[in-house]
Amino acid sequence: MIITIELIKELFRGFTVHRWNDKIRPVDLIEIDKHAHKMFIAYCLGKFEEDNGRTIDWNIIIKNGIFELLRRIVLSDIKSPIYYLIKQENKRIFNKLNQWVFEQLAEKINDSQLQKDFYNYLFEKTKIDKLSQKILDAAHKYSSYWEFLIIKNANPFSYQIIEIERSLLNDLNNYLDLVGMRELITRQKISDFVDLFGQLRFQTRWSQIPRVPKTSVLGHSMLVATLSYFFSIENKACSKRIYNNFFGGLFHDLTEAVTRDIISPVKESSKEFNKLIFEIGNELAEKEIFPLVQSHWVDELKYFMIYEFKNKVNEKHNSKKLTTSLINKFYNEDKFSAYDGALVKAADQLAAFLEAWYSTHFGIKSDELFSAINQISSNYSKLELGELNLSEIFSGFLEGQK
Repeated sequence: MIITIELIKELFRGFTVHRWNDKIRPVDLIEIDKHAHKMFIAYCLGKFEEDNGRTIDWNIIIKNGIFELLRRIVLSDIKSPIYYLIKQENKRIFNKLNQWVFEQLAEKINDSQLQKDFYNYLFEKTKIDKLSQKILDAAHKYSSYWEFLIIKNANPFSYQIIEIERSLLNDLNNYLDLVGMRELITRQKISDFVDLFGQLRFQTRWSQIPRVPKTSVLGHSMLVATLSYFFSIENKACSKRIYNNFFGGLFHDLTEAVTRDIISPVKESSKEFNKLIFEIGNELAEKEIFPLVQSHWVDELKYFMIYEFKNKVNEKHNSKKLTTSLINKFYNEDKFSAYDGALVKAADQLAAFLEAWYSTHFGIKSDELFSAINQISSNYSKLELGELNLSEIFSGFLEGQK
């Protein structure tokens, strides 16, 4: 498999990396949460640029967004101001840092092309599409500023606060040629959409069950999106399919911003209740989510969010018989706009498995957690989704627990 147990463990460490940890924080600010918000903002910025007639290389945005998350996880002990100072003032040391990052991660990426792409991302910036990188950088800065506004009033006696705000605002000014950034800075309705998604970082998953580390709906969404990306690569998915699967994974829990998190055992307690929750979520999305975006974006968002775990193509071939293997064989071209709901669900279930497994690994004994581990691993250990077989992943984690 392209994605290894070691790489999954590295990704999950994103839930343990705290941001702004030298400041008073009203809530925990976690690295993987920030990158989820960043990729959501990148989606909005990219859509505005497409509306403005520009061509966006979404594959680069997705892949490099994941690469940057991995780099930040490895460099978790370096504060952002120090990181940027090294990057700007001492290229030799910055390249040494990147070499160390590459050495830590290269063997955990079980694909020579992805290894090469990761190396190029770290060392060959001139080869990266400039517009794609600008969108990612702008999204990174805006998501940092969004976090800063959370801690600003909690640190009234920090002399650094004024300087941090000035620096962030100066950085944002560098991206005002992007239509979406102007919309965000002037607080147009898209900023409410970005705020709504950001609030998912305050919603704790499995909130009734003690767990370590705690995970938010926002961070979970980034993990699902990232796993969906690797599962798509495993199936040699075309560019549009990768785009759909990644953003489908990122947006799959967006309705929880208006319904709150409802754990699967409750939703699945009866078909009638599950249907009711589905209908309520869709109704609230129509009233509170879709009016916040450009009207011509709504169909795509619905494609991601409604029946998010169902395989789809843009032709009327969306029956239960539309398997991953059939998509691989007949619909793996951009023109079909295939969406692998089954892969996204597998990513969602693996993410839930990891959330439960890590808690028991750290010593929390809970019937609910053990039940989730056993049920998910039983359902997915022998399930093949096209070229994807997760048996090695699940057995590796379960063996490590014994």
